[in-house]
Amino acid sequence: MIARSWRGATRVEDGEAYLEYLHRTGLAEYRKTPGNRGVLGLRRVVGDRAEFLLLSLWESEEAIRRFAGEDIERAVFYPEDERFLVERDDHVSHFEVVFQAGEGVE
Repeated sequence: MIARSWRGATRVEDGEAYLEYLHRTGLAEYRKTPGNRGVLGLRRVVGDRAEFLLLSLWESEEAIRRFAGEDIERAVFYPEDERFLVERDDHVSHFEVVFQAGEGVE
C-alpha cells in the first residue's frame, strides 16, 4: 500500500469554506477512484492560517494514476483552489506503508 501526502494552507477565516470545498472535490474524488484505500484530512490553525494535510492510501501506483494522471508526483488541483489557497505544495510525497494498526485493521 502507498500513502500519498499533500499540504496546503488557507487564511484562517477561509478554513471552513475550504474544508467544505475539499469534501466536494478532492476528498470525493479520492473515495470514488478504484484502488483508493482511504483518506485522512487533517487541519490545524497556526497564527492566521489554517493548514491542511491530506493523506490518501492507495493499493498501487496504477491506482494513483487513475486519480492523478501519468505524473503521480504532481498535485491535483481544482478550479477554486486558487481562490482559497495562500500556500500549497505543487508536488506530493509518496511513502510505502510498512505498518498499519487501528480499528478494523489486523
